[in-house]
Amino acid sequence: MSVEAVASGAEAAAHGVDLVPVVVLLAAGVFAVPLFKRLGLGSVLGYLAAGLLLGPSGIALIADPGSVLAAAELGVVLFLFIIGLEMEPSRLWALRRQIFGLGALQVVISGALLTGVGVLLGFAPAIAFVFGMGFVLTSTAIVMQILGERGELSTSGGQKIVSILLLEDLAIVPLLALIAILAPSGADESLVSRLGGIAIALGAVGLLIVLGRRIMNPLFALLASAKLREVMTAAALLVVLGSALLMQVSGLSMAMGAFLAGVLLSTSTFKHQLEADVEPFRGILLGLFFLAVGMSLDLQVVTGHWQIIAIAVVGYMVVKAIAIYVLARVLKSDHAQALERAALMSQGGEFAFVLYTTASAAGLIDGPTNAIFTATVIISMVITPCLLIALRYLTPKPQQSMEGVEVAEDLHERILIIGFGRFGQIASQTLLGQGHRLTIIDTDTEMIRVAAQFGFKVYYGDGGRLDILRAAGAANADLVLICIDDRRTATRIAELFRDEFALVKVMSRAFDRGHAIELIKAGVEYQLRETFESAVQFGAKAIEILGATSEEIEAVVEGVRDRDRRRFEMQINEDVSALDAANMLLLQNAADQAREGGVAIEPDEIAKTVSDAGIDVAKETQD
Repeated sequence: MSVEAVASGAEAAAHGVDLVPVVVLLAAGVFAVPLFKRLGLGSVLGYLAAGLLLGPSGIALIADPGSVLAAAELGVVLFLFIIGLEMEPSRLWALRRQIFGLGALQVVISGALLTGVGVLLGFAPAIAFVFGMGFVLTSTAIVMQILGERGELSTSGGQKIVSILLLEDLAIVPLLALIAILAPSGADESLVSRLGGIAIALGAVGLLIVLGRRIMNPLFALLASAKLREVMTAAALLVVLGSALLMQVSGLSMAMGAFLAGVLLSTSTFKHQLEADVEPFRGILLGLFFLAVGMSLDLQVVTGHWQIIAIAVVGYMVVKAIAIYVLARVLKSDHAQALERAALMSQGGEFAFVLYTTASAAGLIDGPTNAIFTATVIISMVITPCLLIALRYLTPKPQQSMEGVEVAEDLHERILIIGFGRFGQIASQTLLGQGHRLTIIDTDTEMIRVAAQFGFKVYYGDGGRLDILRAAGAANADLVLICIDDRRTATRIAELFRDEFALVKVMSRAFDRGHAIELIKAGVEYQLRETFESAVQFGAKAIEILGATSEEIEAVVEGVRDRDRRRFEMQINEDVSALDAANMLLLQNAADQAREGGVAIEPDEIAKTVSDAGIDVAKETQD
């Protein structure tokens, strides 16, 4: 290789991609988020804390959080595209009253109140309006992430919150127009110019609708025929980012463009393919967005103006939360739902950054004021996950309604079933089919009421309490079936029967092999791992489909059960791990086969033979 080539390679390496920030950001997400989730603090707070540590206010490994934030906003764009895919036009139309009714009311009322708070803080009315309206725009990314982690996006309360967020995203358009009017240069802008901007925005929406309804489906059908996964992924990103770009150049929100594209494709046959292609990018970029928000918090601004920022954060969050709570209660939400919504939506959001930056560029606010406003919003975003955690611990858990539910008291049937979920319901059918009379207890009042509609008499009672067991007739029972899906409680109930009602025969549902061993040691007469028999039958059907005869299937299934039984006995009697039991069983089987063939093999040689064969004993331990 020539000297020139070496020099050229060195120069290329010197001017290559700087991987340090990329590795640092990935490491922050990989380590901080699981740690915070394990501590019960949530992934959002983990990202924010990691960002604060990495940014200029922390160890300064990332010098320019603004550039990271600009790129990471694509995570919000992709997130809204996926939300749009779940919102078919008919479903969106059904939510129109919540979007344009509830959403508009919350924006108008909260905006008026927060503008008043800004005036009380000493800002001019126009600047107070910008500050307040920016804070009204709740963080779509944070709220959606929290709702998604809780599985509440499709619930009634979740749908109301999504509707409000959609209206707030739409509100950024008129707010940006108002900034142009309020700005010192706004007077020079003609009415014709402003009307032209509105016409361009409406035209862009119309164009996107036409493209979505007429072009996108045939395009994806054509690309799918090529059977190239990477082309479909590129096309999905093209649709999302192209829609966002179209809305951006027309003066609208990028996120709204992506959401609209998702809605238009929600009835497409390629909906699930699009979601699968976009989801990995969405997750990474949304995490990057939260990291960038944490990095953007300038602690020098906070310490230099801590009084005004502290007052603004508390004042704006409290006033906004009160407005949301009162509005929710007026519109017939219960206390718990209204309080949860107020805590969840009391912060400012990412669109406030857009509004404040636009106001600063238009000369309506100066740089330091923009920094104060931005810091206030970021701190409110950081506080929100902490506020929700505090709310969870400080508010009482919702009480189950006992209407139409009888408490277990002085019952005397000879068979007691504890837990009447899916497992208990099926297990009870054979007993009822034989004409046995049952006492059934459970702690789910809603399930008890539903069971009554189908003729089942289920009493309310916690099987983990000795007094409830006595009231349910445990002392006089011949047989008890523990059918609950809580591993610890099931073991505790078995131990209670062993200690207090030793003559009663107990059967129990087991979660896995380890739980089954716990139950055996707790004295149960019989236990059954909840997935074992169904998995054996599932595997038997698989080999039947592949052509096995009934005799072969019976032999294989019996072999599986026999090996499992022998491993289980080893673990109970010798207190060995599942892996050790599998190893011992493999060695024993090898020795048996050797003896059958008339070959004498030493145990060490058997072990070596098993190892050389590459047998995956770990697989033998799976239930």
